[in-house]
Amino acid sequence: MTTLSQGLLFPYHHHNVSHPKLRPCAYFTTFSNPRIFRQLKSSKMVPPSRPRCQSIQRSMRPSAILETMDQTVTIHSTSLVLPIEETERKSVFLSNIDKSLNFKASTIYFFSSNPNFSIENIVAKLENAYRKVLVQYDFLAGRLRWNSEQGRIEIDCNAAGAGFVVASCGLSFEELGGIGSLNIETQQFALRKWNASPEDQPLFVMQVTSFRCGGFALGFALNHVTMDGICSKIFLENLASLLSGNDLVLPPYNDRRLLAARSPPRIAFPHTEMFNFESLQGNKSSKMLLKATFQKLNSQYFRLSLDDINNLKRKASEVGGDNIAHTSGFSAVTAHIWQCVAQAKNPENDLEKSSTILYAVNIRSRVRPRLPSSYAGNAIVSAYATTTCSEMKKRPFSHLVQMVSEGDTRITDEYVKSILDWSELHKGFPYGDAIISSWWNMGLNEIDYPWGRPKWSCPVVPNHGNNAITLIPEVEGKEFKGLHVLVSLPQLEMEKFQGLFYELL
Repeated sequence: MTTLSQGLLFPYHHHNVSHPKLRPCAYFTTFSNPRIFRQLKSSKMVPPSRPRCQSIQRSMRPSAILETMDQTVTIHSTSLVLPIEETERKSVFLSNIDKSLNFKASTIYFFSSNPNFSIENIVAKLENAYRKVLVQYDFLAGRLRWNSEQGRIEIDCNAAGAGFVVASCGLSFEELGGIGSLNIETQQFALRKWNASPEDQPLFVMQVTSFRCGGFALGFALNHVTMDGICSKIFLENLASLLSGNDLVLPPYNDRRLLAARSPPRIAFPHTEMFNFESLQGNKSSKMLLKATFQKLNSQYFRLSLDDINNLKRKASEVGGDNIAHTSGFSAVTAHIWQCVAQAKNPENDLEKSSTILYAVNIRSRVRPRLPSSYAGNAIVSAYATTTCSEMKKRPFSHLVQMVSEGDTRITDEYVKSILDWSELHKGFPYGDAIISSWWNMGLNEIDYPWGRPKWSCPVVPNHGNNAITLIPEVEGKEFKGLHVLVSLPQLEMEKFQGLFYELL
C-alpha cells in the first residue's frame, strides 16, 4: 500500500486567507472574511521595488511572534530571503487538492552537535543554500492572491520572500524530553505568525534554533497549498545537496495543471468520504460537527514496537478471519487505531453508529498519465473505510484490515479524477472519526546533510487537529524499531482511547 503524510501531517490550522471562525477544521477553504477577501481581490501584479538576491531584515519582539507563554526560545533575527537569481514573474495554478489544503503545516528536524560545524557556520550555509533553492522553488517566495477572472486562489510568484529565522534555546535537547516528548514539539521551533499583513504572509518559513547541548532544530512552517510530504522530502534532498556544494538532486516539476479538473466535470462515484461544506447551512448534524472542532484537545504519544506491529499482522491472519494473503504493517496498524477511535468516540455504545477512517494516498503513480516523480504540489487524496460499530464488534480484526486495504485499491485514475471534479462543483473536505497521516516510509530522517542526519523529526503538536493521528517511525541507524503514534483527541475520548490502545493489541 502506498501511503504518506497529507503533506507534512495535517496540522489543522488555516492560513490567514481562510475564514477565521473555521481555523481548526483542515479542509474548510473559503474566502468568507470580507476584509481579507477584498485585499486579495485588489492585490496588483506590481513588481517588487526592492532588489533581489538579498535578505530583508525585520525587527520582531519575541512576545509578538511566539504563540506560547513559555519563553524557552529567543528569536535573534528574522528576515525575508529572496531567490539568488532573477526569477520570472508568473502565476501558479493551484489544483483542487492544493486549494483544499489552505492551512499552515509545521515540522521540526532535530540534529546532534557536530564539532566540525558551529551554529554560525550552519546558519550561513543554510541561508546561502536557501537563496539558491528558491530559484527553482520560486513559488515558496511568492504570495497567495485571488484571481477574480478564474474565481480561485493562486500563487503570485512575486519574489516577495520566504521567511528565515535564527533563534536559540536555553535548554538541551535531552532537558526538553528528547525523542517522543511533546515538550520539543512546540511552535517555538517553527515560527508561524509573521509580522505582516494577512495578504503578505510568507508561504514558507525556515527556522534554525540552537540548543545549549550544541545540537539544533531546523523547523519549517509552510502553507500546505505549496507542497505535500513527498514534494517536501524532495525539497529537503535538494537543499541538502546544495548545502554540500552539489546541484539539485531532482529539480521540481512546476506545472500543477496536470491535476486540473475536467471540463465539464464528471463525478463518477458517490464520494461518501467527502463532507459537503454547503450542507452546513441549517443542518443540525453539521453544526455539531463544526462545534466538535472547537473542543480542547489533548495530545499524546503511543508507542508500537516492531513486535507489536508483527503481532497485529499475525492477528489479521488468524484462523476464522478473512483470508489475507499479505497484510501490510500500515493496514494492520490503521485497523487497530480505527477500532480504538471508533469506540472512544461512541460513549453511548450506539451499535448503529457509523465510523469512518481516512488515510492519505500518494497518487503520482495512480493517475494516467503518471505524474512526474518531482511533481511540485499536492498529489494526495484520502482513502477511506467505513462500517457500523455493530459490524466492527461482530467481525474479526482481519475484516477491518481488509477494508483498509480495499480503501487503498479504490484510489484509481478515474477515482482521482472524479474527486477533482467533485471539488470543482462543491466546497468540501474528507471527514471521518480519524485521519491518519503516515511518515512511516517517507525517509525524512535518511537525508544526509553536511552535519549528519536528523535524529528525530516530528510535526508541531499545537497544530495537530482533532481527529488527526500521525505515525512517526523510530529508526536507530538504519534499523526500524517501531512507531510513535501521535494522537490528538478531547480529554474524555483520549482517556478511553488510551485504555483501548494496548488492551486491543
